[in-house]
Amino acid sequence: MTDVYLEVGARWTFACAIDWPGWCRRGKGEEAAIEELVAYATRYTEAIGQPVDARDLRVIGRVPGDKTTDFGAPHIIGPTDDGPLAPDEAHRITGLVVACWDAFDRGVATAPATLRKGPRGGGRDRDQIADHVREAERAYASKAGVRIPPRTPWPDQRRMLAEVLRAGAPDGSWPMRYAARRIAWHVLDHLWEIEDKST
Repeated sequence: MTDVYLEVGARWTFACAIDWPGWCRRGKGEEAAIEELVAYATRYTEAIGQPVDARDLRVIGRVPGDKTTDFGAPHIIGPTDDGPLAPDEAHRITGLVVACWDAFDRGVATAPATLRKGPRGGGRDRDQIADHVREAERAYASKAGVRIPPRTPWPDQRRMLAEVLRAGAPDGSWPMRYAARRIAWHVLDHLWEIEDKST
């Protein structure tokens, strides 16, 4: 069984698998969001390199969304995000974030430099999307409790962020579970954008 929570906005609803950071999709209403989550199970499995169970989803809670939710990003820290994590669980969750990073790198390496234009993501090409993800992660890192200086190489930036996540993000304004979910969601959302616009 896979536990899911719903972030319910006026325009969008996000369905997010609590124990699987990055497996989080949106739809117009609760049912559509859950259907989209199920539809992306195979792509998520491919990204992290291990199977997930999309056959038996259990909604264990709902949180009200906000303007960021309706803009198109999961933004609410829910009750399941609070509390300390056992070291092995923090390590597992961090490993999934790292797997999402690796999947993004593979996607960027194989995508054409010029992407098909369309409404999703505007007119950005591959390298512009990669730069956006890099800069967003620097901002996310500060929320997780680590300051990454400007011009830090991307591998070092990720290493610093992974270290603080494995420690449970003790000094962050974002709890570790939420930080991992938001980071992984953002990475995979743009990976799938690149893949969809490469064809």
